[in-house]
Amino acid sequence: MPKVYFGRKDEPGFDLELSDDLIAVRTRSGRSITRSAGPVPSPASEQLDDAKLVTAYPEAGVEVFRVPVGGDTPSVEARKTALRAVPDVRFAGGVLTDPSSGEPVLYTENLFVKFIDTADEDACREVLRENGLTIKQKVSYATNAFFVEAVEGIGRKVFDVAQALLQRDDVEYCHPELIRPRARKTIFPQQWHLRKTTINGITVDAHANVEAAHQVARGEGITIAIIDDGVDTDHPEFASAGKIVAPRDATLLTDNPRPKDLFGTGPDNGDNHGTACAGVATGNGARGASGVAPAAKLMPIRLASGLGSQREADAFIWAAEHGADVISCSWGPEDGRWWKLDDPKHRQFVALPASTRLAIDWVTTTGRGGKGCVVLFAAGNGNESVDNDGYASYAKVTAVAACNDTGRRSVYSDFGNAVWCAFPSNDIEYAPFSQPKPLTAGIWTVDRSGTAGYNTGTNADGDAEGLFTDSFGGTSSACPGAAGVAALVLSVNPALKWNEVKDLLKRACDRIDPQGGQYDAAGHSAKYGYGRLNARTAVDLAQPQPRNEVTVNRRFDSPIPDLQTVTFALDVSDNAPVEAVSVGVDLKHSWIGDLVITLEPPAATGVAPVTLHNRAGGSGSTIKTVYDKASVPELGAFAGKACNGTWTLRIRDAAAQDAGTLLSFSLRLSFVHRERMVAPAPTVGGAQASAARGTRARTRPSRRRVKAGAR
Repeated sequence: MPKVYFGRKDEPGFDLELSDDLIAVRTRSGRSITRSAGPVPSPASEQLDDAKLVTAYPEAGVEVFRVPVGGDTPSVEARKTALRAVPDVRFAGGVLTDPSSGEPVLYTENLFVKFIDTADEDACREVLRENGLTIKQKVSYATNAFFVEAVEGIGRKVFDVAQALLQRDDVEYCHPELIRPRARKTIFPQQWHLRKTTINGITVDAHANVEAAHQVARGEGITIAIIDDGVDTDHPEFASAGKIVAPRDATLLTDNPRPKDLFGTGPDNGDNHGTACAGVATGNGARGASGVAPAAKLMPIRLASGLGSQREADAFIWAAEHGADVISCSWGPEDGRWWKLDDPKHRQFVALPASTRLAIDWVTTTGRGGKGCVVLFAAGNGNESVDNDGYASYAKVTAVAACNDTGRRSVYSDFGNAVWCAFPSNDIEYAPFSQPKPLTAGIWTVDRSGTAGYNTGTNADGDAEGLFTDSFGGTSSACPGAAGVAALVLSVNPALKWNEVKDLLKRACDRIDPQGGQYDAAGHSAKYGYGRLNARTAVDLAQPQPRNEVTVNRRFDSPIPDLQTVTFALDVSDNAPVEAVSVGVDLKHSWIGDLVITLEPPAATGVAPVTLHNRAGGSGSTIKTVYDKASVPELGAFAGKACNGTWTLRIRDAAAQDAGTLLSFSLRLSFVHRERMVAPAPTVGGAQASAARGTRARTRPSRRRVKAGAR
């Protein structure tokens, strides 16, 4: 059975196995196979009369069914044969599954291939042609990366092609496009998550202190990208001038992100999730539901393709290239059933494919003019370890968990080392876990207009017009809530880098549930991260502070000869311990993939030389970059050290035929300023301490999922 490597060839892979009771059916028309024959059923339709629909990928017309095995029922092979005889059926075949969970994993006949940066692009294209692969897309966010397709009908041999390519010395990553079900994370006075309020005569005080934060900022000048399913862009809460920017359907490649409802309408089948997420983050508050950042712009990106698809990676690139500052993702791998602690999915690790990981790397490096987009993911709704989720646990994203209307963990919320913060969301009563009935139905937010969304047009569901829902929830709701706080922070201080925003959110958390949270010595809880986000604390911490730093800069305009090593020195006299060191390099070169750039600090620091650039970038011609601990973690080793002395930049040209010029080299030493020093977070049991300026808070994010689709 196939083995897949989402990382490099020397990194662990994972196995897939063939299911004995699943059938995948792909139609030519794109309609569901159960409807494709029109009003008169086809004799072949009986092949699925006793089948259960497991998952569907509407944009590709793909459905996966589980059929009974044994007894008098037709065999799986007989069913496939009969289905292939239906004129509208393009494919009827077996399904691979994840052996740890039994979850279906569909493969397309597409692959993501990244050659090493130093490879010649023409040679890369020739390798692809020799292997019978056609380039569908030259990936923009990584050097020498391609999204390619094999010959139609190759089937599972696509795994062999991927393995053969990955064994080449000039290939860094290669994996088939694998698609898993992308699961949703959903489980004015009603907006208890924004301020203390009274609902049905009950005082609810477990909010994120957003109303107080609005006295300082409302998200002006910031754009939040919601990557999700369809968004009702015609909703009154998104109707202000200039609210919607760069709308996109990343699956259908159009500029219309509105809900599509390809396989029916209603809470279970429609594109309802994205509208609610967008409302939590950016609703104007003009008609009845304010977002956390009501003045922020909304970039709705509809993603209905499956988890791990190339369209998924492309959605991040669209967001960054079109001006997103914050990217909210309430989706990820399917969750285990939160009430069944022995669910096999609780032990399942789902890796982040290289195609998407490199896209996230690109947006955090290149987005916002080099300051990096702030990317948030929902932690998950499976009552399981978020550390098994390669998406939410990735170091360059912020994972948000859910806490309830009493300041405790929502029963379904994922936990683990990667949880960064929590944000208020709904909860579910469950006696076996001693989880009491929540005070509220959930989060009051924007819903699809009319009867198509979660609210079917009744006051019991929200309002009679069907514009709002009162029961949104899950980490799906928590994530865009935290994204809204990030937008408030950036509206106060747009100069912050993505990692500085992430660190600030950590310091802006209130430590809720001090006994049950089991916070460690570093102030981290597996349930809440660093606590529940306090939006007012966040915007106060974001206020630009007097800077205490020294910059040493020199213009060199010196040659970098071919196949030689040159050094450039800067002297630093200030001997105070530093908070951070960053390095600026500006050079031109005819092939930057030849270069190895190393920073050699003064020996007295005790820090080893730090590699800043190691033959990356291929045929690029310029490096104009500021390296800091976000992009080069080794630079974090200088924190707390005196850094006076001679610093040397060593540039080695490691391959023949190209040369260049170093224009300038600079060092910036940042020192701790008294005004930026914040006292440790107080322990609070509710939201009453959230109004105190300068307190640290502990919050965590949420997540959701969108529908999946094959190529």
